[in-house]
Amino acid sequence: MSAPVKVQIFGQTYSIRGELEERYVQRLAAYVDEKMHAIAEATSTVDTQKAAVLAALAIADELHTLRREKNDHEELLREQAERCLTLVERALKQTA
Repeated sequence: MSAPVKVQIFGQTYSIRGELEERYVQRLAAYVDEKMHAIAEATSTVDTQKAAVLAALAIADELHTLRREKNDHEELLREQAERCLTLVERALKQTA
């Protein structure tokens, strides 16, 4: 396990241990900090726990939206590949 990475989130310092690269952990922390500050500003809350829960919900929504878009995109690519395959099979039958 690597040395702990110190990060600042919503005015608090956290020491994060794990196998992730320090720069990556810093980027994740900055993203969470940004979300928490945006939510605190939008909701006029200074409650750290409330801001953290709302930020977690916002990030979960982003994740699920991206997963749904990825699945939709994969389905579209699969349909297009099947259509291309059908066209190729027809073309091969006509030349045989």
